[in-house]
Amino acid sequence: MNTIIESLKWRYACKKFDRTKKVSNAKIEVLSEAFNLTATSFGLQPIKMLILQDKELQHQLMTYSFNQQQISTASHVLIICIEDYFTQEKIDNYFDLEKKIRGTSEEILGKYRKQLKDIFANKSTIEKQESAINQAYIALGNLMTVCALERIDACPMEGFNAQKFDEILELKKQNLKSVLILPIGYRADDDFMSTLKKVRKPMEDTVIKM
Repeated sequence: MNTIIESLKWRYACKKFDRTKKVSNAKIEVLSEAFNLTATSFGLQPIKMLILQDKELQHQLMTYSFNQQQISTASHVLIICIEDYFTQEKIDNYFDLEKKIRGTSEEILGKYRKQLKDIFANKSTIEKQESAINQAYIALGNLMTVCALERIDACPMEGFNAQKFDEILELKKQNLKSVLILPIGYRADDDFMSTLKKVRKPMEDTVIKM
C-alpha cells in the first residue's frame, strides 16, 4: 500500500492525459464521496461539484481554458462551483437535516440556528461568495490528495473563463458559478512533466517549529 507521502511525491500537475484511459465509475464514486465529506464552514456546504465526461463539451470548453489540452484529453473534468446566492433557507435546510440525522431537538438547535442566520444576514453577497470560494479551495486540495492516493492523475486549474463555462454548462439555472476545475485521468506516456523532479523548497524554509 502506498503511503500518503509516497502518493504526494508521485503526483504532479498532469499536462497531458492518455485519451484511451478512463477513470472507473468506482473511483468517480470515491472522489464524489471525498468531495461530499470535505470540511466546510459551519458544515453548510455552499459548494457543489459537476462531473463532466461529455467529450464534445470538454473540447468546446478547452477554447475557454486558454486552449489547455488537459481539458479535452482528461477522462473527466471536475468543476467545483459555489452557489450564486446563499439564502437563509439554506441554513434552515442544514438544521432540519441535522435534526433528521442526529435527532437533535429544536430546543437545542434554535439558538445556534438564529445566531447563524444573523451572521449571514450581515454579510453581503460578495462576502458570502468569497467565503464559499475559500471553501472550494479546501475541497480542491482534498480531491487532489485522494486522487494521489488512488493513483489518479489530476491538474488543478484556475485559468479558465468562468463566465463562459457557466454559460455553456447552463449553471445559472442551478444557481451556480464555476470557480475551480480539476481535469482527472491517467498521464500520457509522452507528458514530459511526468519525468521531471519535483521542485520544493527545503522543509526548514516552509515549516516553522516553535
